[in-house]
Amino acid sequence: MEQIADVSITAESADWLAEFTRSIVDDRLAACGNIVPQIRSIYRWDDKIEDDAEALVVLHTRQSLVPAIIERATSEHPYDTPQVLAVPVIDASPAYHEWVLASTRSPDSAT
Repeated sequence: MEQIADVSITAESADWLAEFTRSIVDDRLAACGNIVPQIRSIYRWDDKIEDDAEALVVLHTRQSLVPAIIERATSEHPYDTPQVLAVPVIDASPAYHEWVLASTRSPDSAT
């Protein structure tokens, strides 16, 4: 059975993440996305420590679709260097695992 993964993406706007997530789910690249509308991110950028409010989405998908999600996020994201991280799901309930596979497309299918 194909493995699944979670892809996390942060952005300044929860609304942007919601639109992006809708398009990813509509294109069957992810089964769903869980949006956390506000997180606090502390990070180094341009040699300064930044402390900003952001939003976070976690997309649930097939491991084989992760490259397509990374490509879309990289090209559509408003940030120059967006956080796009994928982690393998080491275990899941069988019914949820099947649902993720059924709700996404095979990476070699056209739609």
